[in-house]
Amino acid sequence: MTSGTVTQLQRNAYTPSRAARELGLRRSEFDLAVHLGQIRTVPDEGGGGRRVTRSEVDRLRATSGFPEALRQRVRLVGTTEGAEAMGISAGRFTRLARLGLFSPVRFYLNRYRAVVWLYLADELEEFTRVQDNALLLTARRMPEGLREMLDEGVDLRARNWRGRHRGFLLRLAEDPWESAGALAAFLDPVQIAELVPDPYERSHLHRFRPGPPAQGAQGSPAAYLIEKIMTADDPAEIAWLRTELTGVLQDARRFRPAPRPAVRQAPSAPPPEEPAPQEPPRGLLGWLRRRSA
Repeated sequence: MTSGTVTQLQRNAYTPSRAARELGLRRSEFDLAVHLGQIRTVPDEGGGGRRVTRSEVDRLRATSGFPEALRQRVRLVGTTEGAEAMGISAGRFTRLARLGLFSPVRFYLNRYRAVVWLYLADELEEFTRVQDNALLLTARRMPEGLREMLDEGVDLRARNWRGRHRGFLLRLAEDPWESAGALAAFLDPVQIAELVPDPYERSHLHRFRPGPPAQGAQGSPAAYLIEKIMTADDPAEIAWLRTELTGVLQDARRFRPAPRPAVRQAPSAPPPEEPAPQEPPRGLLGWLRRRSA
């Protein structure tokens, strides 16, 4: 896409707040729809974030059941409401979620600093419609293999959330450095230092490393817990991230090397001075030398 084309798109685009109003969505619903790839956005070259083109707004308005259908696709539910929608107990719902059979899309910390996971209502309803899942919803006991996983303490909710959030960040990446930053966001600083030993390159990568979507006061228990959720802890997940980041960094270096301080040249020594020409001797001694010459 040429710069002229991008500029033309921006002239015919809405800010996120305006686009949300045009689509009849609350801002949180709009942000989630963008996160899920249901609303396409374009970059704002002026540095004002991303925008939504008028043609994209028109496309969404023309979809069947607008705007209720769009709102339904981004409706979030917690454990209690999700269990009711699936016709199961809250305890069974939590066990299925821990096994990774459906994935959360958001989370927040309640006033007790407990993690509250949120799920797409549409995905939960789709899960109940799949015939192969019927026993998971109705059997008195979980299948033996799944029970063993639960007894071992398996909980894939955070990992599955990271996978979804990583996909969102990578979709927004405009160049290899932004893609590298999106991958680095899920690795701890020790892992990144091993992969990127050069301090200037590591500092440049950090510029593109997005923080967690939820925030806590720096150094607080809430901030620590949020950082823990954001950081990969499964060996297979870490290995995959390291491999992907290594490959993307190679592309980023070819695309644009990380900036470095200019090398200061030592001042060169001045050329040696030529000896000053000697004046011819004067007086009698000079006359005698000229006579002998």
